[in-house]
Amino acid sequence: MSALRPRTNPPDSSPARGAHARGKVGAMVDRASLRLSATLLLAGQLLFIVVTHFHTGGPANNHPEVFAGYAGSQAWTAVHIGQFAAMAILLAGLLALFSALNARAGAARWASRFGAASAVAALALYAILQAVDGVALKHAVDAWAGAPDAEKPARFASAEAIRWLEWGMRSYQDFALGLALLLLAAAVVRAKGIPRPIAYLMGLSGLTYLAQGWVAGSEGFTSTQTILIVLAFVLDLAWMIWLVAVAWRMQDPDVQFTE
Repeated sequence: MSALRPRTNPPDSSPARGAHARGKVGAMVDRASLRLSATLLLAGQLLFIVVTHFHTGGPANNHPEVFAGYAGSQAWTAVHIGQFAAMAILLAGLLALFSALNARAGAARWASRFGAASAVAALALYAILQAVDGVALKHAVDAWAGAPDAEKPARFASAEAIRWLEWGMRSYQDFALGLALLLLAAAVVRAKGIPRPIAYLMGLSGLTYLAQGWVAGSEGFTSTQTILIVLAFVLDLAWMIWLVAVAWRMQDPDVQFTE
């Protein structure tokens, strides 16, 4: 018996067979892109959780108390830059997932394309959010904290207006991110080689971000918002870790082993 040896499938000159092979390749997940996507997604999510741990806490909707805490924060700028970097890595992972899925026809094609567009929109909105929160709000609360008593009401009103603008930006960024996850989950559920429960967890995560967007826009940063954030973290880690395991165990579909 001869030793096992790798070989690639020989080319087929038949037009019909060639078209069939191209159709199969178009439906397969690109292994290298999937590994890149899974790694970026998990790294971005873990980095975001770690960096957010250093964000100044407090009752977020109690503005006098929380603004005083923000004014005294020495790590404010670094934390918000770190959060933006983490979100950029995570969303780059979603764009790499769009490339990995390689959907060429049908509903999966359009779902993945619109999902990628939503991911780009989510990144742009998050950049604006961090400019409002990480820069404008910090300057406003610093000015309020250091103002004479006669100026404090006006300074506080300015800081509060920026806070409400932050609510609006956070709301629409959550909507865009949730939509991106839902659309890409719809494409993943049709992809060969990726277990369907990963897509279902992605979809659930997308729904939690949509709920976060609604709560942030209507109530601000309440305890309900905090619960939804933690739930999104748990769901994200579940499907991202699973995707990493699948991507790095995936075999090259173009290589067979024969005797």
